[in-house]
Amino acid sequence: MMPPSTTPAHRSYSLATIGGDGIGPEVLGEALRCIDDVAALYGFEVRTSPFNLGAEHYLRTGELVTDETLAQLARHDAILIGAVGDPRVESGVLERGLILRIRTAFAQSVNVRPAQLFRGIDSIVKDMTPERCDLVIVRENTEGLYASGGFVSHEGTPWATAMQLSLNTKPAIAACVEFAFQLAEQRRQHLTLCHKTNILIESGRLWSDTVNEIGERYPDVRHDYVHADACSVHLLERPEIFDVIVTDNLFGDLLSDLAAVIQGGMGLAPSANLNLTGTGPSMFEPIHGSAPDIAGTGGANPAGAIFAAAMCLNHLGEREAARALETATIQVLEELPAMRGPQMGCTTSEVGERIRTAMATRASVGLTTTDEAPRGTYRSRTDLSVERG
Repeated sequence: MMPPSTTPAHRSYSLATIGGDGIGPEVLGEALRCIDDVAALYGFEVRTSPFNLGAEHYLRTGELVTDETLAQLARHDAILIGAVGDPRVESGVLERGLILRIRTAFAQSVNVRPAQLFRGIDSIVKDMTPERCDLVIVRENTEGLYASGGFVSHEGTPWATAMQLSLNTKPAIAACVEFAFQLAEQRRQHLTLCHKTNILIESGRLWSDTVNEIGERYPDVRHDYVHADACSVHLLERPEIFDVIVTDNLFGDLLSDLAAVIQGGMGLAPSANLNLTGTGPSMFEPIHGSAPDIAGTGGANPAGAIFAAAMCLNHLGEREAARALETATIQVLEELPAMRGPQMGCTTSEVGERIRTAMATRASVGLTTTDEAPRGTYRSRTDLSVERG
């Protein structure tokens, strides 16, 4: 069956785009070209509005994200970002002033990071197979140690003292845990809470109590607990024991990067920052960083950004288009001799072109994502939506 080229009701979406720094504009450009093509194939329209935010803008103007810019971003259905980070800017300035501010301003309270190894892609873990690596990390996205609470006293003296506070509220934890249970219910019905309840006793108890409380409403989902340090070991040695991991902001940041490396590299990993209430746009991004050392060389793999674009389309309701884009990307990745640099055998733009060609070829012969035999335990990494009553 051919994908629809026209639909009775015109579907149109507005997308705010932030190229950012380093390789960000390059990989985002390929993702946007893929969106244009898949939109034409599946009969909808995506209007994009570029926002010049990042290191160059900050160094030129001293501004990060103004209230006016936030108001403009708020008028869009979603935000797609390339990468942020520049060695000319002090560490933390762009990350907090741009990424974290957007997450907080738009109540993007849940971060979703799938980790899935595909056929033909090497993992750093010996003998790792796709059947063993298929999980999702759901991370609380606006609180914890990232909530900016802290101070320094006696700065510049031998008695300098720093205090960083971890903020944990029941409503934010509950929203994150509820989403994680809903996602687990639609996957393999297993949820794991990751924390350090033996050391971080008060916040750990709040997380544990919330998981137990909400878990009563999901009797089909088995839930258990693992300490964060043990979780990092299990991810390396036996990731197959995990389905959905739910955790706090800091632990989720660390563990999701580890999982990304296990599934073939940071360059392949997308991220969704979700507003669950419909009060603001959600934001989608690759997590590989700006890699300024290879910017302009054509050595960046755009797959992470293209997967993020597919997650964005799924979030907007274009699930078939998202799956088509994802499937074409996986097909091309399986054909590449390496996942980054000259070893890929083609440039950033050539990888994007191959993905668009694969997508068009599949559409021309009427091949849909449901026509193929599953690749091991393969399930869509873009389809992370949950059904809500």
